[in-house]
Amino acid sequence: MLNAGSGRSDTDSVRREIETICEAAGRPVRILLIDGPNRAQALAREAVESARAVGGIVVAAGGDGTINTVAQATLGSGCAFGVLPQGTFNYFSRANGIPAETSAALDILFTEQPREVQVGLVNDRVFLVNASMGLYAELLEEREAVKREYGRSRLVAFGAALMTMLRGHRQWDLHLAFHGTERDIRTPTLFVGNNPLQLRQVGLAEAEMLEKERLLAAVALKPAGMFGLAGLLLRGALGRLGAAEGITSFAFESLTVKPRTLSSSRKPRRVKVATDGELGWLDMPLLFRVAPESLWLIRPEVAPELEAAKQ
Repeated sequence: MLNAGSGRSDTDSVRREIETICEAAGRPVRILLIDGPNRAQALAREAVESARAVGGIVVAAGGDGTINTVAQATLGSGCAFGVLPQGTFNYFSRANGIPAETSAALDILFTEQPREVQVGLVNDRVFLVNASMGLYAELLEEREAVKREYGRSRLVAFGAALMTMLRGHRQWDLHLAFHGTERDIRTPTLFVGNNPLQLRQVGLAEAEMLEKERLLAAVALKPAGMFGLAGLLLRGALGRLGAAEGITSFAFESLTVKPRTLSSSRKPRRVKVATDGELGWLDMPLLFRVAPESLWLIRPEVAPELEAAKQ
């Protein structure tokens, strides 16, 4: 599954490189090109069916959003899963030791074994890196719009985040239930992480817990003005978010989130949720949990960048 809209390289050259390397290695390959915004899910199902028929591997070549779509179709299918990173941040591949260079990532596919990787779910939607509602989801939406106009880079992404904060934001009154505990919070955003590398880079202690146990990490920002939120964004960029007074964070296996004003007689409220950068609408209450099944990802036993982040 190759996403024509992802990556730093020309799609045709990436395709030729994949085909040339696979042919030289004696590995049959069929490339399905995602050439439209509504094609990904159907093509992912087709890729899984084809792989199952021949005992093959389902491979996602793209950014975290493409990887998410293909993983959703692959989870529980019995197929091994591979990744050729082509995105801007590539948190999933980096946390699992898969290099950004296509040739090196193909070498991982040819030489390594499938290993279990934890999957997060919000309702029934998969997330491998993070899921969020509120301001963080708005930041992602604005980032994609800015990227389409100014290109894909981390500096553009940071600038887009500042622009979103300058326009103002709403506060959410939420009721949380986890580990037998119930808590009411008021927050501009709720973020749930499933990627220890990303959590380590912003400075959250829960990263270590995710590496050792089947847990997810929740982060809620306390109500703050524009400058307070910008300060938190800067702290995250510097890897010091965990020490900030303006956040609440905790690890969990299952978390239910609903509006404090939602009554049992009313229809569920729909909310915009981002999963690995892809936006969609889900009904409240939201149920964040660790998926009972793992994704069988072909990856090395050690991820160098994640190990370096622990130092």
